[in-house]
Amino acid sequence: RLLGVASSSSIERVVLVGVWTEGSAEQAQASLTELARLAETAGSQVLDGMVQRRSRPDPATFIGSGKVAELGDAVRAADADTVICDGELSPGQLRQLEDKLKVKVIDRTALILDIFAQHARSRDGKAQVELAQLSYLLPRLRGWGEALSRQVGGRAAGGVGIGGRGPGETKIELDRRRIRHRMSKLRRDIAAMRQVRETQRGERRRHDVPGVAIVGYTNAGKSSLLNALT
Repeated sequence: RLLGVASSSSIERVVLVGVWTEGSAEQAQASLTELARLAETAGSQVLDGMVQRRSRPDPATFIGSGKVAELGDAVRAADADTVICDGELSPGQLRQLEDKLKVKVIDRTALILDIFAQHARSRDGKAQVELAQLSYLLPRLRGWGEALSRQVGGRAAGGVGIGGRGPGETKIELDRRRIRHRMSKLRRDIAAMRQVRETQRGERRRHDVPGVAIVGYTNAGKSSLLNALT
């Protein structure tokens, strides 16, 4: 178990879960501790965490059925509203876990993309992060209850107007179409910005202006290092 941190009623309350498939127990715990730090960076409160030893993640629910029940008990005991999995979930695993746990479920990839979205500042950076998020979201779209209602028009016949009778188009199908349209626009914008970057890079090369990059993981101290150097 990974115990929680300081409490707050205004932030997302999360429980972590990981699958230990290789390496030592210490490495598995270190990975979950790193996930906790990422979750805190994203602005959430880590209440609990658990790791299951398996040869490979369960193809249906990431963790075994017994562990799902245990995780559900932990979620209810902690009054959590989100579960974060230490790995990348398939769309099927995501749906199964949300159906069984009745809370929001995200994985490490979605968490990291969320952190990138919080910290993106340039127009180019924001566009690239949004494109990555939409690419991740598209195959994972799912609906609960009213979210799966038909898209119909008109007030006649109980709200089903002309063109609204028959199978219609589900909200998820409409969302997918909108996401694909947005992704196409983002790709065009990024391509245009890439040409601008190439022009700027060419100017720097012609004038022998050096470029320096500080690369590091979240909370590694990149900004502090830059401030100290400059």
